[in-house]
Amino acid sequence: MDVPSVSSVVIPILVVLVSRLLTSALVHLLWKPYAITKLFRGQGITGPKYRLFVGSLPEIKRMKAAAAADEVAAGAHSHDFIPIVLPQHSKWATDHGKTFLYWLGAVPAVSLGRVEQVKQVLLERTGSFTKNYMNANLEALLGRGLILANGEDWERHRKVVHPAFNHDKLKFMSVVMAESVESMVQRWQSQIQQAGNNQVELDLSRELSELTSDVITRSAFGSSHEEGKEVYQAQKELQELAFSSSLDVPALVFLRKLPIVRGNTRAHQLVKKSRTMLMEIIEGRLAKVEAAEAGYGSDLLGLMLEARALEREGNGLVLTTQEIIDECKTFFFAGQDTTSNHLVWTMFLLSSNAQWQDKLREEVLTVCGDAIPTPDMANRLKLVNMVLLESLRLYSPVVIIRRIAGSDIDLGNLKIPKGTVLSIPIAKIHRDRDVWGPDADEFNPARFKNGVSRAASYPNALLSFSQGPRGCIGQTFAMLESQIAIAMILQRFEFRLSPSYVHAPMEAITLRPRFGLPVVLRNLQG
Repeated sequence: MDVPSVSSVVIPILVVLVSRLLTSALVHLLWKPYAITKLFRGQGITGPKYRLFVGSLPEIKRMKAAAAADEVAAGAHSHDFIPIVLPQHSKWATDHGKTFLYWLGAVPAVSLGRVEQVKQVLLERTGSFTKNYMNANLEALLGRGLILANGEDWERHRKVVHPAFNHDKLKFMSVVMAESVESMVQRWQSQIQQAGNNQVELDLSRELSELTSDVITRSAFGSSHEEGKEVYQAQKELQELAFSSSLDVPALVFLRKLPIVRGNTRAHQLVKKSRTMLMEIIEGRLAKVEAAEAGYGSDLLGLMLEARALEREGNGLVLTTQEIIDECKTFFFAGQDTTSNHLVWTMFLLSSNAQWQDKLREEVLTVCGDAIPTPDMANRLKLVNMVLLESLRLYSPVVIIRRIAGSDIDLGNLKIPKGTVLSIPIAKIHRDRDVWGPDADEFNPARFKNGVSRAASYPNALLSFSQGPRGCIGQTFAMLESQIAIAMILQRFEFRLSPSYVHAPMEAITLRPRFGLPVVLRNLQG
């Protein structure tokens, strides 16, 4: 009997495999884009033409590069930064309407420009719209914490983390916030005194970033916050890498995750560094608990470790060590960078609107005097809160969020096929005149005098913290930190924009001033 040769067996198998791969590639790269384009066109939804493999990504990169060096046309008195931050949404919404189809590689994406569509996505509770950002570096930055987790994993994480933001914990954290702000304003007063003319020019984007990093590391790690700052620095670099790769073709991002490639990337080095440092902090905390030298602590890390210990006693496990590390990384980004930029843009608005600055200072001095603001005082600062909300509307730290349709689904009258990315352009919706009125591009905190729910023609149209079951768990924490910081600054300083300020907002995952925020501060207590 003849024994078949190896080649006579292997070659047919390879032919079959290659044939299947080619067929799959043709379906994914050609047939599906054609069918999906036809499906949406039949529903009146159009958009830029699909390009093989790369989709709309080269066009987005080109438009962003062209707009990168631009300034807002009317300077600091105009708040319409959409043409320079989201130029693709500005152009395609003009060409195709508020809702349009574009392509992230071969993945279809629909921009939802209508509030009623957005509400249906955000308020949905069955898990039909999941989070998946198709960016390996973003996943490295955030881990699988609350922001990226889905389903049962998300429920477990939320169960553990939610108590960190209850009333008693926030009261404790407010003391940490005030201490950090006090250290910052004392440093400013010292610099003014050294200048000798009762004023000094500072880049508040740098100052407020340092403030919020101090608050977040102390809130997360307590007495270990100095070690936590080293983790924070690694996370900041990871954020820049995540943004720089945000418009890469998804298939290429996947290839970079292969071990043979990943081991040589800076992102992998930073992930390893962050994990090592966080493990040292965790192990140090557990060693002290075991030696009965200290408890778990009242910070975020202590809360998670204590919850895990209690569940282990009941033969369960809430979060693994890796999941605790992921939550710490999520807390850094969600709690530091977004709050920092919220404060930066609020200070920009108050620096360029002296009348509102005076109104807020009068309110702060009436409610707080020269005392350190408490959470109860912060609740009574109505004008401060109105300005903070208007700052979130005009300069939301996150300008766009995404969800993915987990199945074929109807979104109002729109049929959405499984796997479609749903883009929610927060910044553009916050400027929609149909929602916010003819002054949508103007700074008008008075629109929030009756609360968020009645500020626009559509209830609860402010989307900066998202909404529904996946709304930001740290919203109250972030707003309290901003209220305390703004109040303490107003108590001691008068400020105005420096003549050197250039109004050029940019997106680097979050919205920030491209050239910083130079502000001239004058000491009111000198």
